[in-house]
Amino acid sequence: MGGSPTIGSIFAQRIVVGVGDMAVSNNANMTISTYALGSCIGLVAYDPFVSAGGILHIMLPDSTLSPDKAQVQPSMFADTGWEVFWRALVSLRVEKRRVKIFMAGGASVLGQSDMFKIGERNAIAMRNILQREGLSTVAEEIGGQNNRTLHLQLKEGDVEIKYPTGTKQLSLK
Repeated sequence: MGGSPTIGSIFAQRIVVGVGDMAVSNNANMTISTYALGSCIGLVAYDPFVSAGGILHIMLPDSTLSPDKAQVQPSMFADTGWEVFWRALVSLRVEKRRVKIFMAGGASVLGQSDMFKIGERNAIAMRNILQREGLSTVAEEIGGQNNRTLHLQLKEGDVEIKYPTGTKQLSLK
């Protein structure tokens, strides 16, 4: 503990992705975070060649549920969210052949009484989109009844997954 701060820690930056939002970056000092994924899906994409990536935090599986809302906040839905997320990643020179994808969330936070199964439907919708795009996940933390928080550190391509009971690390390099 203690000691002087490092240059890296002085210039470290964080972007917080809210519900139904997304963020991408190629700034090596950047950490992108999203908090308390319950039934929502956090989709992390990272291209180790260009050290660029981002997080998409979807809330619902399909924009046909609310086309007007999809016009204003496309990241809220899996279908429209994926489109804007991928365009933003491509603008940072992320390529499909190199991208590593991690998906978390989709919990049933209401337990057995979750008759709408939003978490499950979100995960299925996102998997279907990835399959259609010719992409797959390198790892998933889906389902259960606990929320998850994600932190993507762009310099190393590391993802920290925080649960109410502990923390797990994943490398996307």
